[in-house]
Parts: sequence; C-alpha cells; structure tokens
Amino acid sequence: MKNEKEKYHLDRIAELEKELKRYQHKIKKDTYGLHWLDVPEAFEDDVQNKLPILKEVKEKAIANYDGKPTHILIEGDNYHALTCLNYTHKGKIDLIYIDPPYNTGSTERSELFKYKDKRFIDQYPDGTPVPKDHPFRHSYWLSFMAKRLELAKSLLSDSGLIFISIDDAEVSNLNLLCNLIFGDKNFVGLLPTVMNLKGNQDQFGFAGTHEYTVVYSKNINYANIGEFFVEGEQLLQWDEDEYGYFKKGANLKATGGNAPRERRPNLYYPIFVTKDDQVYVTADDKIPSDRQNEEDVALYPITDGREMTWRWEKRKVASEQFNIIVRRNFDRGISIYKKQRPKVGDLPTRKPKSLLYKPEYSSGNGTLQLKNILGQKKFDNPKPVELIKDIILLSTHKQSIVLDFFAGSGTTGQALMELNKQDGGQRQFILVTNNENKIMDEVCYPRLEKVINEETYILPLGNSLKYYKTEFIGNHNILGANDHDKSELAHHAGEMLGIAENTLYEIEEMRNDYYQFFQNEEQYTAVYFREELGHFEEYREKALALDKPVAIYVFSWGENEFADQFEDRVDIQVKPIPQPILEVYKAIYNLT
Repeated sequence: MKNEKEKYHLDRIAELEKELKRYQHKIKKDTYGLHWLDVPEAFEDDVQNKLPILKEVKEKAIANYDGKPTHILIEGDNYHALTCLNYTHKGKIDLIYIDPPYNTGSTERSELFKYKDKRFIDQYPDGTPVPKDHPFRHSYWLSFMAKRLELAKSLLSDSGLIFISIDDAEVSNLNLLCNLIFGDKNFVGLLPTVMNLKGNQDQFGFAGTHEYTVVYSKNINYANIGEFFVEGEQLLQWDEDEYGYFKKGANLKATGGNAPRERRPNLYYPIFVTKDDQVYVTADDKIPSDRQNEEDVALYPITDGREMTWRWEKRKVASEQFNIIVRRNFDRGISIYKKQRPKVGDLPTRKPKSLLYKPEYSSGNGTLQLKNILGQKKFDNPKPVELIKDIILLSTHKQSIVLDFFAGSGTTGQALMELNKQDGGQRQFILVTNNENKIMDEVCYPRLEKVINEETYILPLGNSLKYYKTEFIGNHNILGANDHDKSELAHHAGEMLGIAENTLYEIEEMRNDYYQFFQNEEQYTAVYFREELGHFEEYREKALALDKPVAIYVFSWGENEFADQFEDRVDIQVKPIPQPILEVYKAIYNLT
C-alpha cells in the first residue's frame, strides 16, 4: 500500500515538474501582448491547393504615355495578392495605407466584416457577416488581420510607414496586434481623426466625432514623418491663425467683410483662378489680353452678389503668387490657401499634430466626392480625398511607392494622383481589392478610369494603369509542389516578373510559346520560361540586341546556370525562375 502511495506521489511530482518547465519556457518566450483564439481562414479548395500568380487583364489597361507613372490595380483576395507582392515588392513599399473592416457588427458595406471559418462547424461563420454578439468576433478579426499585416510588414522599406484607419470597435486590439507584429518600439502614433465635427447622435453616451489613424514604422530609426513637406504644399493641419486663406461663401475668412471700400481700398480686387489652378492678379483688375476666353478663369471675390474684402493686399498676392494653393471643393466652390513652409534653414520647425482635423476630412465629403465622379451613390462612407492626400504628403517623397490592400472605392489612387499633379511627384500606387458586391467593376475601376481620363471636378489627371487579377496554377500548394507545378509557375510568372522590375508593358511582337519581353522607359525584362532550350539562342540574341539594361529571367533548376551567356553586357542581370518565387511562398507558409 505504501509503495502505491509513494508511486502516486512520485508520478504526481514528475507531472508537476514537467508543468513547471512548460511555464518556465512560456515565461521566457512570452512577453506582454495580445492573445486570441487563432481561427484558421478558409479559402476555396482549388485556391488552397494551388500556387498564386498575377495575370494582366489587358483590355482594362489605361495607357496615356504622358510621362506620368503607370499604376497597378489588382483584383483578388488581398491575402493572395500580398503573397505575390512579397515576391515582386519585398522591401520596396514606402507607405502602406489601409482602411480595413471595422468589425462593428454593422451591415453597412464599408464596415461589413465577413470570415470563413476553416473548421467546418455549422454554427460558425461560413463567409457570412460576423454579428456583433458572436463569441469569436474579435478572434476572427484578429486572425484575419494578423496574416495580412505580417505579409505587409515584409513589403515595407526600412524607412517605410503603415497608416491604418480604425474606430473604437478594434482600436485597442489593433494597437496590441501592431505591437506584436511591428514591435512596440516602432509605434509612431495613435491619432484621433475627426470625421464628423457635429458628432454622431446615434452613439450611446457621447456623440462620436472621430475615428483613429494608427501609425507604425518598419524601423523607427529610419522613419520620417513630415520631413518631406519642407518643399511641400501645406501642413497636415490648418489653424485659422496660421495661414492667410480665402474662401467663397459663408466660410469666407476675409478681413473686415463688412468694411466699406473707402476704409480698406487695397483689399478690394479680383483674384483670377485659371482652369489649371494658377492664381494671379492684374494691375487694372481686368482679365489680361492673353486670357481672352473668360471661361478659362474664375473671378473672385464676388460671392452671392456681395463684394467682399481679402485678407491680403493685392501686391502681397502678386508677390506670393507661387505660394498659393487652389482647391476645388464640390460643396464650397474654390478655396484658396497660402502654402506653409515653416523651417529653420532646411529643417521644419513644427511637427504635424497628433489630432488630425480639417473641414475637408468630413466623411460626408468622401461620399459626395465619389458620388460626383460616378454620378450616383455606389459606396458607403469612402474616405475623403484630402485625408489620404495629407497622409501621403506627410510620409512619402516624390518617387515613393504607396500600397493600399483594402482599396475599396479607390480613394488612395485618386489622392495620390492629385498630389502628384500638385507637386510634380512621380509616386506610384498599388491598389488591391476584391470584387465582392461588384466593388471593383462598379466603383474602384470606374472611379480611377474617370479621374485619369475624364473631366470630373478637376482636369483629367492623366497617368496610366495596369489591371491584374490573382489566379492559381498547378495542382499542389507550396508544401507539395512537384516539378510539374514548378514548370507551370515559370510558364505563367512573366507578368509578375514584369511587375517586380516595374517593366509593365509587354512587347507583343517579341512573345511566343518560349519567351516574352517587357519594357518601361529605362529598361527591359526578358523571360525564357520553358525548360526546353530549342529557342534559347534566338531569345539570347534578341536580349543582347536591346539598347537598354535588361533583367534576364531563365527557367533553371539551379542557380546562375546561364549567367555566362550574357557576361559581355555589364548592364544585364541574370536571375533564375521559378525557385526564388517558391522560396518566398514557402517562407509565407512557415509564417502563417
């Protein structure tokens, strides 16, 4: 009997020692952070057992050849698009802005959050909206966001930043999730962002006026916020005592609006605003002879039949002509602002404020802007263009690449192109959205097409656009990919390789069943995608005859097997396919 008791206690001690070791290991491994039930996400069966690629939809390309950037629009689930972009753009993205589902339990399309539980249990969501009272509501959302933010992090450059719009429903969880993924040392700001100054009276307790913008860096030691607007157009926020500004209508901030002309004669004069948003005044207050067509100019300050005064004298407007910004607003006509350049030497003297607010940030503005472009309301509560424009201004330089993988109605694309027009930038956007509820077909793509090619509330912006879809090839996922799957990947990877090199234009006359060529203004990409080498010499001669640098991709089971075939050209880089793509995909599988 004694032996049995001793054995029981000894076994119990051994179990407790094992449990203690597990806790000790957990303490060493775990830090303060966020824990949730990680609910695996289900995709379609054929998608889960194949390899993702990007394929161009050529009939939807918009080509203007106007010297402005060619942007990238991707239709598909953003998880698969981010997987592909981890090959094409790893470490290349300067700014990520996203406006993900807020997970409020609302049925509004802009806030709707769906999740497909992979566990095949009837009572859990199978792609239907997640209700507010669901016990796994936050776990679904965190599982959904974590995978995508992990992929997004690796896309950022060392100085890259991510801005995320969110509201109270998930702001706390998002902050902790970003601490986990990006590191709390790379936290930049949690910025209240005023979207409804009057307040939402439907909310309990307090009338909600704001959402949040969560900001993290890839590496805080290299990040820049607000330093790029030293040469820029404006500060993120406007205080009425910080800038001289003029507005049409009730918001006119002119000095002495009721002052008679005889008391302030130098403040009464017309300002001419041209269609291309140039501002000038004339000595005789008349349209100059080189502007005979009066439709080319807008004449102010005549508002509602009442003559108003300006804050500045005419000579100051003349001297500051190139430091004035024109903004065309749907509901308030034209606004005229003074540029702000606060600096000491070459450095700015102020930081942008932690509260984001301008009247233009109103969520109603975003709805009105989109409605005026499309002719009818097609989307609930899109972000206003001015908010996204200011975020881009604060966090990018003029050659930056900007990614939005919850692109929705396409506001980020319009904002970036408007900012490029404003400051002469060559920023490029990559937008990703699915086509659920026809948001790509009826909202995002038509919006971008119109602001690029048609006169909406501003002149056509120009630019060009390439349209891609996520597709799936092979018969196995990365963990089981065989030689046939690898050959298929190489055969279909050409457009992804063109994206990786930013050579987005295929040369149709140089394509056959063995190779294809792509180009931009500065270089070429040449892809030989067959294992059979019957046409390799023909491909090699064509590549060597090109008059600009060439990125050479050749199907290979090894590394640099064909480098010696091009060693006479120092401006040619030789890279194998498909193995480097598979290595990126494999890393993602290990990650998730």
